[in-house]
Amino acid sequence: MLDDRAKLLLKTLVERYIADGQPVGSRTLSRSAGLDLSPATIRNVMSDLEGLGLIASPHTSSGRIPTHRGYRLFVDTMLTAQREHMNTPSLAPDQPQKVIANAAHLLSNMSQFVGVVMAPRRASVFKQIEFLRLSEKRLLVIIVSPDGDVQNRVIFPEADYSQSQLVEASNYINANYAGLTIEQVRDKLQSEIETLRGEIATLMQAAVKVSSEVLTEAQEDDVVISGERNLLAVSDFSSDMGQLRRAFELFEQKAQLMRLLDVSSKAEGVRIFIGGESQVVPFEELSIVSANYEVDGQVVGTLGVIGPTRMPYERMIQIVDITSRLVTNALSHRK
Repeated sequence: MLDDRAKLLLKTLVERYIADGQPVGSRTLSRSAGLDLSPATIRNVMSDLEGLGLIASPHTSSGRIPTHRGYRLFVDTMLTAQREHMNTPSLAPDQPQKVIANAAHLLSNMSQFVGVVMAPRRASVFKQIEFLRLSEKRLLVIIVSPDGDVQNRVIFPEADYSQSQLVEASNYINANYAGLTIEQVRDKLQSEIETLRGEIATLMQAAVKVSSEVLTEAQEDDVVISGERNLLAVSDFSSDMGQLRRAFELFEQKAQLMRLLDVSSKAEGVRIFIGGESQVVPFEELSIVSANYEVDGQVVGTLGVIGPTRMPYERMIQIVDITSRLVTNALSHRK
């Protein structure tokens, strides 16, 4: 699509804009690119790049800035493999919650943007489910995970059950469904519901519903965010309170961050989302650089840096890559 000259000029323009935050004119581009080209020739190339939707001209300047398409082409094909010297931080083995919190803080400090970490996914498997009659048509559901985590929920069934019926139902459920994921339980229940006794089927459905709610709540609580206030110092946001408000709303809506990080977990290596290019990141002002981390060779979570589209992507890639390795080591070698 682009010849070598156009690629070099686009790369130079993106790098200058990331560094300075100002629209790049043809003279600046000529000096920075090191090409023996006349300003007229450079203007012609920039006009072509603008026609392709890779750069744009703000109304207040004759210079150009990258569009999201320009950033994407730059990120996908023009980032160099050079690594700047970076003081390697440390992340000591500890309890998972503390490692995750420290990692989010580390990402934020190193990037000067926002660090976000999705804690290790909890297996959606129950070891044991018990029902306790609290009063008429009021039950306590007790869900025990394989690692001993206990969650309680109160439910209000339409029918009243005796404690002996509840014990019988929990014994049947634990004998036939324990160790399966909630999704597997739901599928199995769907095929067996007509053969189950009424009270067991009803309680099974209640248990699946409660378990799903518990897992959803737990996952949203497991997104750790650090450094939101760093965006106050970013000129791209400080000059537009509307953009800043939308960014903070994203951090409050952890379910949306969960979806983004879940998409990231399906890719290997470092992944970059340019704001506005998909429904995953519906904020044009934000970009996200993310990577998976592992425990004992298994991918269990995702972490990343959230910042303006005008971020130094090479440095962010290094920061995210280093932190993912540190988290992997800290969690895999925890005593």
